[in-house]
Amino acid sequence: MSECCSGNADEPPYDYSGPTPWVTGEIDTVRGPVPTVATNLTRTDHLGGYGVRWGIKRMEYRVPPGLYAVGSPDDTAPVLVTANYKLTFDALRRELTGVDAWILVLDTKGVNVWCAAGKGTFGTIEVVRRVLATDLAQVVSHRVLVLPQLGAPGVAAHDVRAATGFRVVYGPVRAADVPAFLSAGMKASSEMRLVTFTLRERLVLAPVELAAAFRPRPLLVAAAVMLLAGAGSWGYSLQAVAHRGVFTLDAAIAALLAGGVVTPVLLPWLPGRSFSLKGATVGALAGLGTIVAVAALGIRPNMFGGAAIVLGVTAGASYIAMNFTGSTPFTSPSGVEHEMRRALPFQVGAGALAIVAWVISAFVGVTP
Repeated sequence: MSECCSGNADEPPYDYSGPTPWVTGEIDTVRGPVPTVATNLTRTDHLGGYGVRWGIKRMEYRVPPGLYAVGSPDDTAPVLVTANYKLTFDALRRELTGVDAWILVLDTKGVNVWCAAGKGTFGTIEVVRRVLATDLAQVVSHRVLVLPQLGAPGVAAHDVRAATGFRVVYGPVRAADVPAFLSAGMKASSEMRLVTFTLRERLVLAPVELAAAFRPRPLLVAAAVMLLAGAGSWGYSLQAVAHRGVFTLDAAIAALLAGGVVTPVLLPWLPGRSFSLKGATVGALAGLGTIVAVAALGIRPNMFGGAAIVLGVTAGASYIAMNFTGSTPFTSPSGVEHEMRRALPFQVGAGALAIVAWVISAFVGVTP
């Protein structure tokens, strides 16, 4: 469900032959040269980050797995393990100005740490594989790997140590706390361990949901519905396209905004624990608001048209809001599956009733 999870764990090997402008040079080690990476993000990095937030080339936003250097690390420098989703990689390196460290990038298929831990790509096997493939034991004299806390569900630390000799230490939740964590002797404060889901952290997920509406298939469906809106007991009318098409399009926009923006904004204050219920609550109110809004434009749907709006917006907002179950720190895979099993029948049923009511509205007491 989660749009936060970029990539697919089962996809074929990726071609990493593209440019790597964030590599600034190399450092010699006993196993050969290791690329050094910049800690300052360029305009291109920022634009790429904005792009993937809106779903642009999201499945291609990754860096080659392997060993990298930041600053001028020696054999005693810490080894920080991360995912090869470039948004994650960038979030780490930009916080390492003035830090000498090694960065071990796992092949998570372009998936961020948290999602990859759930998918299995940020896992024990990949950590072991990458440590051995990079001859890390020859590059550093210590035997410690610093893994992000959110990667812990996918890694069995004792198995990593048994296979590689490296001990796993879990770093802080946020990359911004890594320098302080290292300075404190790899000790994390309680604040560093705290997982948050602030308004900003919720809103940063919204663009992906909004962008999904502008893909070819949804746009084609919207165009088809607009054309079908002209058909009714009157035959076919362009005036009906304007009236019924407009309130239908407004309802679709209301569902998208209700589920993809308003629900995450109001998340802590909405009733219930399930995201589907929270989205349905906002959707029902948004559906009623849509009726008022189109009435202000001089478009007054009949009883069946009004029912179609409320049911459709409620079902749509509930489904879209449910996408956030995979993006929050207080859900689990089993919890997500449980909610989906309970909510989908109601969402599909309400959506089907909305379609039936929309069709009937064109043949009961209506003139275009």
